[in-house]
Amino acid sequence: MIGKLDPEERVLDSVLPEWFAQTSNDPYDRHCYRLHFKNGKSVDFDDYMHVQAAWFQYESKFLSHIEILDKKKTTGGGFK
Repeated sequence: MIGKLDPEERVLDSVLPEWFAQTSNDPYDRHCYRLHFKNGKSVDFDDYMHVQAAWFQYESKFLSHIEILDKKKTTGGGFK
């Protein structure tokens, strides 16, 4: 037989690109992050890695959540 027999492979081949090009090496700063604790308090972060580290250190991490906030900027967007 000619072609692929696995239907999942045919679907993925038609949807996914063969390559990915990175458009910029600049740091991404479009969002701020707010960590909400179960006691109602919250803390804001400018960097996702920092909010993620704080969340992992919190003993009740499954009773808290991270909210993604848009940065209030008047100039261009997304990259520094």
